[in-house]
Amino acid sequence: MKRAKFLSLLATIASLSLYGAALIAGDTTAKSSPVGVWKTVDDNTGKVRSHIKIWENNGKLYGKILKLIDPPEANPVCDKCQGNLHNKPVEGMTVMKGLKKDGNEWSGGTILDPESGKTYKVLLELMQNGNKLKVRGYIGFSLLGRTQYWHRLK
Repeated sequence: MKRAKFLSLLATIASLSLYGAALIAGDTTAKSSPVGVWKTVDDNTGKVRSHIKIWENNGKLYGKILKLIDPPEANPVCDKCQGNLHNKPVEGMTVMKGLKKDGNEWSGGTILDPESGKTYKVLLELMQNGNKLKVRGYIGFSLLGRTQYWHRLK
């Protein structure tokens, strides 16, 4: 029993040390939130496609495209989007809306694919000490969808 308590105490000290090191390095959030700037990577080519800024407003997460990397055309617009986003510039467009923290994930919101103009439900999960973000877009159930991995910009 003493050994189990001792090991538990060591684990706690180690985790606090890691948190403290993150604070000393200037990372005041210790990367426990998706808030920040992320680079997206093309599933097929592995090339960086865009930079996405995620922010929090009233307890919900939102995301917009800050920059497109090597777009196929200059200043692309969302010609397949519906409603007030139709033919609007893709750069600066809010593509993720309304996610709420749910345990270790953020869910309950939507994500827009500007290439197809389609909107999907979305689920976010931080990985690798907050440096990688699993982004799962889906229709209906989370099993029916596609996953991308975004990487935090330093």
